[in-house]
Amino acid sequence: MEQIGKTAIMYALSEGALETQFKNNAEKNGFKMIKGKVGSMSTEKIFAAVETAAQREGLIRKDYYRDTHALYHAILDAFVGICRGQLGLGNMLRTVGLIFTVVRGPRTSEQREDGEWLAVVLYGTIGAPVKGYEHETIGLGLNHL
Repeated sequence: MEQIGKTAIMYALSEGALETQFKNNAEKNGFKMIKGKVGSMSTEKIFAAVETAAQREGLIRKDYYRDTHALYHAILDAFVGICRGQLGLGNMLRTVGLIFTVVRGPRTSEQREDGEWLAVVLYGTIGAPVKGYEHETIGLGLNHL
């Protein structure tokens, strides 16, 4: 049984041939997914990059409030995770370099009756804006549509 959150995390962490194989298998189980990169000292740029990619790739409908609202809350939850509760980047002299994934589908591959969900993962580095002063971080956000 595949779960949407675990799927989003594994996709964020996978690379190369393993990434392709993992994505193909997850899509066979009813998940739609995208992956991208963003780096910034601006919170707004992180949110905008994830939302723009999700819209561009058809995971959410731009003019459908429920989709946009659910994505916003999933991004916010993942962002809280990477910031460890201290919501701020540039204003706190922190910067991030992130891989993000967005997965849309059932909560589990075997339990489709409770509708579709969105999972967002932010994985990468966070730290002072000086090369070598960063450390790994990861955040996961889930929201129902």
